[in-house]
Amino acid sequence: MTSTADASATFLTQEAYDRLKAERDHLLGEGRIEIAKRIEEARLEGDLKENGGYHAAKEEQGKMEARIHQLETLLRNAVVGEKPADDGIVEPGMVVTVEMFGEKETFLLGNREIGGDTDLDVYSEKSPLGAALLNKSKGDEAEYETPAGKTVKVKILDATPYDG
Repeated sequence: MTSTADASATFLTQEAYDRLKAERDHLLGEGRIEIAKRIEEARLEGDLKENGGYHAAKEEQGKMEARIHQLETLLRNAVVGEKPADDGIVEPGMVVTVEMFGEKETFLLGNREIGGDTDLDVYSEKSPLGAALLNKSKGDEAEYETPAGKTVKVKILDATPYDG
């Protein structure tokens, strides 16, 4: 994967990009139509001050619009590519296994949207842990500083492409 100079860029696989674009398109079309109908039906029930259905539909509309905005920003700033090579180098789109605090931990590196419905924890490559591991290889050691100022040592045990 080629890295980009833009710090707001987010790596997405083609599959993740297509899934997110389909969600955005649905929300922009059918989603907005459905919520507008629910708001209108609730409005016809009368007094809006005490109309729980109306207020619930308006709240849902706000959440939907926020998700649309989130998706549009993510898609606009996406760097779309194939899943990374199976070369053991830590980069977005890799499932990374590390030893930290004497225990093994496995997670997906990248934007949480890459993982879709995965049960894996997802760490951003921009997080302190992700940034410390980025471009390192299996067997390498790294350290990062926690927000509380503690230095944590990490050993990379494995890095393989995510297949989700």
